[in-house]
Amino acid sequence: MERAAVHLALAELENKNKPGALCTVVSSRGSTPRHAASKMLVYPDGKIVGTVGGGQLESWVIETAVQSIHEGKPRLLEYSMTDPARGDPGVCGGQLEIFVEPILPKPVLLLVGSGHVGKAVAHLAAWLGFWVVVSDDRPEFCNPQAVPAGDEFYAVSMEDLPNSFSISPWTYIVLTTRGVSVDVPGLPALLDSAASYIGIIGSKRRWATTCKQLNEKGVSSDKLKQVHSPIGLELKAETPEEIAVSIMAEIIMLRNGGTGRKMSEDYTGSTSISE
Repeated sequence: MERAAVHLALAELENKNKPGALCTVVSSRGSTPRHAASKMLVYPDGKIVGTVGGGQLESWVIETAVQSIHEGKPRLLEYSMTDPARGDPGVCGGQLEIFVEPILPKPVLLLVGSGHVGKAVAHLAAWLGFWVVVSDDRPEFCNPQAVPAGDEFYAVSMEDLPNSFSISPWTYIVLTTRGVSVDVPGLPALLDSAASYIGIIGSKRRWATTCKQLNEKGVSSDKLKQVHSPIGLELKAETPEEIAVSIMAEIIMLRNGGTGRKMSEDYTGSTSISE
């Protein structure tokens, strides 16, 4: 029953695109509280499904698992359960090895505003493997029929969006909104989120006007520097589909640590020719 509960919880993480860490006893020697193949799933808030032994041992594993989720790196933990006086987590007398595997969600593309460009961005992001979350304060623009590529839909105002959807470090926010009148009241709530990226469509003039009005409302210029606007890479894009490529190219570049340079040029700007 316990193993089935862990497997069901793992399936739920996959279906809802949520993070966690799977902790598996990979080696057990001597007297130990759990044996090889015992599993425990840890959530980012420290809640668990299953167990790897309870007590101090399990507490340490949970703490490491939460760190593993945030760092995105697996860990192999080794414990000797002989002498608590020297820091061992028990007196069973055996040894355990526990593998901690972070279960990371797909990157999330949070699209605010689902007009022509927004729909093109959603389609391309889904094709690129992103989990696509669509938000628009107009319900007729925010549903599976309007944006077939969407995975989740929130027909709420931008300022209410963080209360409806949990924005995480795996979230990339793209605002293909109608204009300054939407961005100014809605953007401050997103600036306080944990998003890895916030980009706003529009001209330099539009962004300058947005910044001026937000400054007047008390939003600092330093805080606004985290926003990418005009959004995307310079491709001379015109159609919604071309603009979507420009936007997603910038996100991929930043996510992967790219430079945006032409692949045919080296870092000095000269043309490199392979022999």
